[in-house]
Amino acid sequence: MKKLLASLLVACLMSFNLSPVMAITVGDIKDVSAGYWASTEITEVVSDDILFTDGTGRFNPESDITRAEFVTALLKVLNNADLPVVPNNNYLDIIPSDPYYNDIMRSDSLDLVHGYPDGNFMPNKAMLRSECVAVISHITKDSTPSLAILDQFGDKKDIPNWDINQYAKTITYGIYVNHPDTNMLEPNRNLTRAEAAVILYRLKAKLGYVKPEFVGQKQAPEPERVISTQHLNVVKDAPNNKVKITNYRQIIERGNAFVVAFDEKFKSKQHKAGDIVNFVLPEALYTEEGTKLLPAGTRIVAEILKIDKPRCCNKNARVHLIFNRIVMPDGTSSYMAGKPFTSDYTLKEGPWMTFWKVFASTIGFGAIGTGAGVGFAFIPNPAKLGVGLGVGIPVGCAIGLITGLITPGLNYNAKKGEKVPVLLLDEASINDTRK
Repeated sequence: MKKLLASLLVACLMSFNLSPVMAITVGDIKDVSAGYWASTEITEVVSDDILFTDGTGRFNPESDITRAEFVTALLKVLNNADLPVVPNNNYLDIIPSDPYYNDIMRSDSLDLVHGYPDGNFMPNKAMLRSECVAVISHITKDSTPSLAILDQFGDKKDIPNWDINQYAKTITYGIYVNHPDTNMLEPNRNLTRAEAAVILYRLKAKLGYVKPEFVGQKQAPEPERVISTQHLNVVKDAPNNKVKITNYRQIIERGNAFVVAFDEKFKSKQHKAGDIVNFVLPEALYTEEGTKLLPAGTRIVAEILKIDKPRCCNKNARVHLIFNRIVMPDGTSSYMAGKPFTSDYTLKEGPWMTFWKVFASTIGFGAIGTGAGVGFAFIPNPAKLGVGLGVGIPVGCAIGLITGLITPGLNYNAKKGEKVPVLLLDEASINDTRK
């Protein structure tokens, strides 16, 4: 009997040792849905033990991240979480019994995240977005970026003077976040946990940009290298067509464009800001050289930023959205940032739909004018029928034309399968084998 129990115990222990570690999925995080804009990044950083959920399984994505929490997470991304602690505490508000003491000492020994001029570190203070940018710029390799890259953002004037070059550098490297409005940087706002997850996810994917002195010994067995540069010519007039093929992944560079299709019927009148809209690739995406990047049926997820309602004088509704995630048919996903590749980067009805609206109004009122002219002329004097027609038709058509031109424009409607070109605002990493 004892031998039987011992055998069972050994079998159980072996089963525990042989069972694979289950990866975290979106469903494991109670307050992050599959449609949440940063769900991919949050899932990855939680799976990698970079950031954590609380005791109830919630990530609290909209809560601020503290400076101490950011330091701990950053050390993990840089493979320095186990760096020997050098107790050289110069901060007035840090003591050895603090739970974050060791990590702040590690950060200090690396010259990673700095304290304030008054001698305090302020570990429980919310991390500012501008402070995060300064840290990322500090640890990444030196470069001389063009400040013109900031011209695309409507609030570039809000960037502190001391942080302008740092912003240009991190944006050039693609290690930044500007959600929900891709045209705004909001440098003076607190960094949320979701935004921190995005920054840390991108930094981990681009450790090659980090200065060697900040990266620990745990590194990829082989440095990433570009094997070939291929081309993606799907949409005419796209600003870029280069795709880098490395030993780990395919990188579709910023400025490339490709075509997606609505996954279901869409009506702007039935949607609002924050809604998720799903698109699919109608056919597999290949480079000109024959490399398959994405299979047909890949889902491209977008979030509506805002909807401009139809306005008078025939101004059509405009749908502003950001494409933020690529989901493969097997369920694996990756980050992307894109906008509709249209004249004003929005979705709206085209000029032909507007023409037919005005035309229908003109014909409709023309018919009414014809009937009225006939009635007013024929009833008192049938001989005046021609005069009634001559007056009623042009007057009715003129009223219809004017009405069609001054009334509000059209809402935006799209059929299932209707195609939309997408312009990449940042590089998209596909099939990364290092995950």
